[in-house]
Amino acid sequence: MAGRAAAGRVLCLDCLADHDETAASLRRCPACGSPRLLRHAERDSLSLAHIDCDAFYAAIEKRDDPTLADRPVIIGGGKRGVVSTACYIARTYGVRSAMPMFKALKACPEAVVVKPNMAKYVAVGRQVRALMQELTPLVEPISIDEAFLDLAGTELLHHASPAVTLARFARRIETEIGITVSVGLSYAKFLAKVASDMDKPRGFSIIGRAEAIAFLATRPVGLIPGIGQASANKLAEAGFRLIGDLRDAPVEKLFRLAGKDGPRLKKLANGVDERQVAPERETKSVSSETTLDVDLASFEALEPVLWRLCEKTSKRLKGQQLAGRTITLKLKTAEFHSITRAARLPESTQLAARLFSAGRDLLRRECTGARYRLIGIGASDLGPPEDADHGDLADVATPRLKAMEGAVDKLRARFGDDAIGKGVGLGLSLREPQRRSSAPTSRSPGREEDRDG
Repeated sequence: MAGRAAAGRVLCLDCLADHDETAASLRRCPACGSPRLLRHAERDSLSLAHIDCDAFYAAIEKRDDPTLADRPVIIGGGKRGVVSTACYIARTYGVRSAMPMFKALKACPEAVVVKPNMAKYVAVGRQVRALMQELTPLVEPISIDEAFLDLAGTELLHHASPAVTLARFARRIETEIGITVSVGLSYAKFLAKVASDMDKPRGFSIIGRAEAIAFLATRPVGLIPGIGQASANKLAEAGFRLIGDLRDAPVEKLFRLAGKDGPRLKKLANGVDERQVAPERETKSVSSETTLDVDLASFEALEPVLWRLCEKTSKRLKGQQLAGRTITLKLKTAEFHSITRAARLPESTQLAARLFSAGRDLLRRECTGARYRLIGIGASDLGPPEDADHGDLADVATPRLKAMEGAVDKLRARFGDDAIGKGVGLGLSLREPQRRSSAPTSRSPGREEDRDG
């Protein structure tokens, strides 16, 4: 656990007994014998937390099937799919999220592969979120299984400091939901996120104000949010390999290297992160993306992948009762350079075929020789489904496609997603000659991310 030894109290993360530390050599809880003790000089003065569920999808599957408890489990697709989540046993073999399935199974051939059940995972995620919101209204979800929380001012409500309240919360998640979480506690979002990754699984780590700069100094620059491998390499070439190297760097030089992100890097290197926890806001976009098993360059090879992603995005839009008008294609080259292209439709849509029609045109323009390792499609400018996919007198295709997709959706809801397949041909049939989308926006290099899809 990060931080200096507390001069005051020691909290047992298993039985939740809070002891006076009478000896610096205390290593086990006097009440239950657990070695999981939380001690830190700033323990009871910090209130900003990051909570991350441990191997979320895999943990749920192990909870629901006890025979998987001691076995390596991989959540993912077929041989051409990628790993969504690997349990901690599988990770000891080198299996990681976003790894191609064939590589994961080569590293861990005895792994049990489970197809993702997103409906179940979303339901559990909502349970966890509801318990978070019992702690504080200041909950900022980052994904289905992680969030920032600000517990400042909750001491009277919970009759405990934020640290103790969070330890109780972690214990409650284990007993009531049957999965585990890791907690990071600090004074800034960046450091809380770093802390939650330090002692997984079932971790609780603290990074206080007194130690922050020294703690960061020896860490690689890739630890900073938004700094992927390509950006880290560029900074390293300029002499910035460690976060400590950025502390006294001229802002002008960082601006030349990282653009408007330069001043942010310098602030974070000095332990300054002024971002506040923002409670959950309405969905801004719905998207799907995948990292390819092998880099692909040709339009013909990427086209069916795009169609499958359009189906996934369409399903998510329908499930959330949303429709989107701006369609965005995302690509990442073999050199980790991100490209986004967007087109605006005459009206919003939920239909996979219309997503595909717009995305296909954007994709064709980008297939000029570059090899891509990632492809994604998303919809934004969201609105209610009642305003979508009406067509007009000049567009008889959209109502017909809406009826066709509706029929297929009903069959899949009754018999499962594999009950009927919608081939690329359905998407190809919608060319919308009378209702072409507007020209794509200019290319945006985007920001290189560490985790894909």
